[in-house]
Amino acid sequence: MKIVQLLPELNEGGVERGVVELSRELVKQGYESIVISAGGKLAEQIEAEGGRHIMVDVCSKNIFTLPFRTAKLRSVLNDLKPDVIHARSRVPAWLAYLANKKLHLPFVTTVHGFNSVSPYSEVMTRGDRVICVSGAIKRYIQQHYHTPDEKITVIPRGIDLVKFNPQQVERDFIQHFKEKYDLEGKLVVTTVGRITQLKDLETFIEAIAILKEQFPHIAGVIVGGVREDKKGYFTSLQALVKERGLEEMVHFTGSQSNVAEIYALSDVVVSSSKKPESFGRSVAEAIAMNTPVVATGHGGVLDIIQEGVNGAFYPVGNSEMLAEKIVEVHGSVFDGYGYVKEHFSLEQMVEKTLAVYGSL
Repeated sequence: MKIVQLLPELNEGGVERGVVELSRELVKQGYESIVISAGGKLAEQIEAEGGRHIMVDVCSKNIFTLPFRTAKLRSVLNDLKPDVIHARSRVPAWLAYLANKKLHLPFVTTVHGFNSVSPYSEVMTRGDRVICVSGAIKRYIQQHYHTPDEKITVIPRGIDLVKFNPQQVERDFIQHFKEKYDLEGKLVVTTVGRITQLKDLETFIEAIAILKEQFPHIAGVIVGGVREDKKGYFTSLQALVKERGLEEMVHFTGSQSNVAEIYALSDVVVSSSKKPESFGRSVAEAIAMNTPVVATGHGGVLDIIQEGVNGAFYPVGNSEMLAEKIVEVHGSVFDGYGYVKEHFSLEQMVEKTLAVYGSL
């Protein structure tokens, strides 16, 4: 079977990582995996792991170039003659949908988020099969687009349990990271993800400010890259840290590759998103590393966190409640790796995705 996945670009993000991981696993099982995107730093990884990357501009929202780009994509797909095309985002989905009108290839879409309700977003429900990454996403698209139940398959994003295994962390990285940010002997509270307003990092910082009286050795670790258009927001966060007197307690580390190790060295991980997460990959990854998670109580994380066992929920923007829940969950002991292996493993994601492809 020859499978083509399409996404805007291959840089940082959960969708991108999911595409890379699925491509790798498809190759391992003997399938031909091709990824089409406008490029990015993960394109080399696709190729290194046995897949093929083809650069086509399936990222731009410029409607004036749409006919040219649709024709280009149609030509590429016609040459490839794949068994399945799988669109993972709205612009690639529109281009694939239009290019496929003459090709009639089996077409799969994955709805990764709570996109705005509009004709533009509706294309994600036009696949012959529609994958939703959580029950919350399924309910959302059925409420707004009345997508037939028989077209939908819920497949949680798979967690790579080779990478996210508490028994196989790089101890040297953990030691170096702790030394670099002076984390030894401290209560380490971490949040991971690109720095954007939607992540509500102000509330995270305010919670650290509240807790510094009770825990003078607390450390707030913010892991994530800053895009050019988010530099103003990043500057405002730095100003808030200074205003609250947290310069020695809150650390911005930038984007990091050893995320599993960072979860492992943390006492608590926080997911403070204002907008409901479609799944909550970072939440499942942290739990796999046996680290409790406090998250805003909406979206896909409701399927992942077992309140009182491996984490807790708090209302959006409520820094006092967040601080309270951090205290409540830190020190929790549970088998997060076993729980994630049973419910959210990469293996189950690949198996269920292949079943969708096979049904076409």
